[in-house]
Amino acid sequence: DMPARQSFIVEMVDDRKDLGNAIALNSSMVHTARMLGPSIAGFLIYSVGEGYCFLIDGFSYFFVLVALSFVKVKPRDVLVHKSAWFELREGFQYALASPTIRSLLLLVAVASLMFTSQSVLMPIVADKVLGGNEQTLGFLLGSSGFGALLGALYLASRESVRGLSRVIYRAALVLGTGLCCFCFSRVLPLSMMILFITGGSTVLLLASSNTVLQTIVDEDKRGRVMSLFSLAFMGMAPFGSLLSGTLAGELGASYTFGICGSICLASTLIFGRSLPKIRAHMRPIYQQKGIIPMPQIEQ
Repeated sequence: DMPARQSFIVEMVDDRKDLGNAIALNSSMVHTARMLGPSIAGFLIYSVGEGYCFLIDGFSYFFVLVALSFVKVKPRDVLVHKSAWFELREGFQYALASPTIRSLLLLVAVASLMFTSQSVLMPIVADKVLGGNEQTLGFLLGSSGFGALLGALYLASRESVRGLSRVIYRAALVLGTGLCCFCFSRVLPLSMMILFITGGSTVLLLASSNTVLQTIVDEDKRGRVMSLFSLAFMGMAPFGSLLSGTLAGELGASYTFGICGSICLASTLIFGRSLPKIRAHMRPIYQQKGIIPMPQIEQ
């Protein structure tokens, strides 16, 4: 579902000038919902129990199906595809050959692997570290969700994709720093403030990366690159859960946050060293798409 949904955005936007905002709005909604969902669930579990959470979640898909039934797009030519293995290999080669796509996918993969600890270990933090209950968990997840919402609103309000590489770098730095700081927090207000910051930085990192990838990718490679992005984002989450649980079992939840934050910071610094090369690669693509002006040729 996810690669198809991400690639489908382009077909629904008639004016290419709106593409950057549409991609940012969509990816922001996805990541904001991912943050807000557990937050709402925390309060529902405290109020009515776990069973009603699954019931509400199941009924919510009715509205998704209704919305899809109203979507109308222009017909397009059907491309003649080669073998699945050939196109899969071609997609990997295309992504690896691009310094921007390669660097963004690696950063998203590492970040997804590390920040999974934030959601997986939060019940332990609420109970064992802060001495709270389900309501405490709801406050923690709600703080993260509120930060994600503000981050999404900021991205959706941007007029251009220009400058998003700096947003990605700074968001990843803040995310890694926040995870490191969270391991020292022992009071609820401070923990909520840190999670508010990390929630916003997570959405900024993931949604901005998605927007840049969708902007620079060739049309015939869009679906495959979005599949790789989905793999880096969602595919790493189960391994992050396994890693976080294993480390927490051996070292405790607090130390796990510190380790995950340190690894996230290290990968971000490596990404930062590649920023000049990434910008040099993106500049002619942005010029070709009219995002930045073409250089004036002197007579």
